[in-house]
Amino acid sequence: MADKNLEEMLKTRNPVEMLRNSQLGAYVYPVVPAEFTNWRDEQVAWRKTAVLFDQSHHMAEMMVTGPDAFKFMNYLTINSFANFPVNRAKQFVPCSYDGYVIGDGILFHLAENQLNFVGRAPTVDWIQFHGETGRWNIKMERDDRSPSRPSGKPVTRRHYRYQIQGPNAKLILDKLNGAPMADVKFFSMDVINIAGRKVRCLRHGMAGEPGLEVWGPYAEADEIRTAILDAGKEFGIVPVGSRAYATNTLESGWIPSPLPAVYTGEKQKAFREWSRPDSYAATGSIAGSFVSNKIEDYYTTPYELGYGPFIKLDHDFVGRDALGKMKDKPHRRKVTFAWNPDDVARIFRSFFDPSVENYKFIDLPLSNYGSASFDAVKKGGKTVGLSMFSGQTWNERLMLSLGIVDPDIKLGDELTLVWGEENGGTKKTTVERHRQTEVRVKVSAVPFSQDAREGYGGGWRLRQTA
Repeated sequence: MADKNLEEMLKTRNPVEMLRNSQLGAYVYPVVPAEFTNWRDEQVAWRKTAVLFDQSHHMAEMMVTGPDAFKFMNYLTINSFANFPVNRAKQFVPCSYDGYVIGDGILFHLAENQLNFVGRAPTVDWIQFHGETGRWNIKMERDDRSPSRPSGKPVTRRHYRYQIQGPNAKLILDKLNGAPMADVKFFSMDVINIAGRKVRCLRHGMAGEPGLEVWGPYAEADEIRTAILDAGKEFGIVPVGSRAYATNTLESGWIPSPLPAVYTGEKQKAFREWSRPDSYAATGSIAGSFVSNKIEDYYTTPYELGYGPFIKLDHDFVGRDALGKMKDKPHRRKVTFAWNPDDVARIFRSFFDPSVENYKFIDLPLSNYGSASFDAVKKGGKTVGLSMFSGQTWNERLMLSLGIVDPDIKLGDELTLVWGEENGGTKKTTVERHRQTEVRVKVSAVPFSQDAREGYGGGWRLRQTA
């Protein structure tokens, strides 16, 4: 008899073994073409001119309305809502009852009693579970991400979502608006004129450069996109394809896909019983060289991911007590690992020499091959960190990865990253037979990009790791 939910699945399976051998396949950024020009020039454009990111398809949305909407969403996040009026947004970070991260994303306060979360499925599942099982006077409307492989069928979303970003973004936005845009404060919302329409916008900037995120009814998506590209042509705007899109975070310093901490703990049992066998938590995959039989060793805290300053104990929320107990303890911290170019070149050489056993393939520009990545980073043979999101940035001409290190590790330290999986690789569909190898990595600042460190939202990403 087939398992009815995640809790039943885990009665006969170790969650680590299940996730490390998941048959889910590669994570796909759907619908948007892989490249419009080439991923190298598309990466350069967000640093040199301007880009158009199409975020309409790879994220899910959860619209929450009703008298309890504000209180309900505040109950699910570490953030304080004491200063969260309409027309503002926040990085929304929910935790388990034990204080470990479920996921994160952006929460938009659109109107009184109306909030919209935009992000990946683990957080949307967590919101939906609590909304359905709690006593809240709310209404929830879920809009899942577009199918990874639509097979030629039409795709429809509730909203289009675009981001105009880069040094020339302000020139493009002023032209679209028909007049200079008023200065929109970081993570604040306003309205911009585009093609004769009043379009809502958010001051944001995923790669650490200035810009606005705009959204509206999906039926207007093509019209708005055309207007943006036409206005931006003289300022060098470049549409970014799905290959380059996800790599912007290597420069801005956000780790997009922590493992949701739901597989253990009595208080999370109700969620596991609610989660279907085809849910993200039940089908996701773990990749990388770090191996532990304890799934808890793959969990992360908000402190480790740089969200420590967001934690406000001024309200009741899931995980509050656990995070309060963690507060004054030493924490691992988020860093960038800069990979040694000679070691990267040695790995690539193995792909073209049939006389040697190959190392694990490095895909470019994004090199992740699981839902959540965990490569062991060592010093003197001891694991002192984890590399969690890797790829190449043409702007720096380097392989970089984002991850966490023990408190005593310093910027500038040279460590060793173990690339590839044990015993020739797990049974994931994304893993070919290979041998492990070591890559020297330099512990570097996060964000890696100086532009992002100094300019992104007044430098909040720098403050979070200080």
